[in-house]
Amino acid sequence: MTAGTTPATTVGRDRPAPSIVDFVVKYGVLLIFAVVLIVFSLVIDDFASMNTVTSILQAQTVAGIAALGMTLTAVVGDLDLSVGGIAGLSVTVAALAMIRYALTGGTAIVICLLAGLAAGCVNASLIVFLKIPPLLATLGTMFTAQGLKRWLVDGQTLVSGMTLPGSDQPMKGKFTDDFAAIDGSRLFGLPYSVYLFLILALVMWVFLERTRFGRLFYAVGGNPEAARLAGTRIQRYRFAAYAISGVLASIAGIILASRLRQGDVTAGDSTLLDAVAITLVGYAVLGARKPNAFGTFIGALFIGVVLYGLTRLQMSYYTQDLIKGLVLIFALMVSFSLRRRRRKAAASIPVVPGPEVAR
Repeated sequence: MTAGTTPATTVGRDRPAPSIVDFVVKYGVLLIFAVVLIVFSLVIDDFASMNTVTSILQAQTVAGIAALGMTLTAVVGDLDLSVGGIAGLSVTVAALAMIRYALTGGTAIVICLLAGLAAGCVNASLIVFLKIPPLLATLGTMFTAQGLKRWLVDGQTLVSGMTLPGSDQPMKGKFTDDFAAIDGSRLFGLPYSVYLFLILALVMWVFLERTRFGRLFYAVGGNPEAARLAGTRIQRYRFAAYAISGVLASIAGIILASRLRQGDVTAGDSTLLDAVAITLVGYAVLGARKPNAFGTFIGALFIGVVLYGLTRLQMSYYTQDLIKGLVLIFALMVSFSLRRRRRKAAASIPVVPGPEVAR
């Protein structure tokens, strides 16, 4: 180094000092989550109890599992808007299988899973082969599934003993005990449906974050052209993502059917918006700024706590929708706006030349 020259920072190694923006981007959602838990615990009797945890987890199993499927499709490029319709269709299919045709609970589950897989493959075919934009394709599948579930039962809610139009014989079938046990029976205080949600969330996290295939899913969504040039068959991964999303949505519908124990034609109508909120909140958890299974799980708990607390405070449903929307807006601001501001601030820092080596 030449005489009189002071050491300088090497080009590209200068980093802006940690700021409040960095802290909010990474921990903002978790901090708000903690504040909400503390406030509800202070103003609601028995909120901080195992019964509350169980109720929140059980209430969020349907939307949470549907959101896991939506997360996978978001990883490869877009959201699957058909998850609510597929979940509702599974409720109707399960009711038809057991109430109208008196089939076993296991048979009903298999039929529901096949229906979900078929719907997911329809989405995948429209997107991958016909090149229809994902939002439009899945929106069309959503409307088709919603219409189909009503057409199959002539627009009526199926219950044991009812008579469908055009028939003079009441349906003698009913939801079987083993099927009803999915959401109705407990193990160590938790419903089976909660264990299913936890297992699926863990499997999805391990798959996306700890396996080669999970990294390839991210590569397909992040830079499909680079993934293609690297030898990844991107169309297969996109097809698989929507097919898996359809199966997960049908699992959500199976849990909902087990909870309702009837073929409610309105079942699943609210699942889509809840799943979207959960998935997008997950973008902001720990500053991920990308779809991820851990963020989706935390998002499900966050939304569940907010809705449960507001319900206990006897707030109206439209007030709950308003607050849920504000929570979603906050999460998106944390995930995108603040991060973009931080990047602009980092880009504005002048580059300091590196040290010159004496010759």
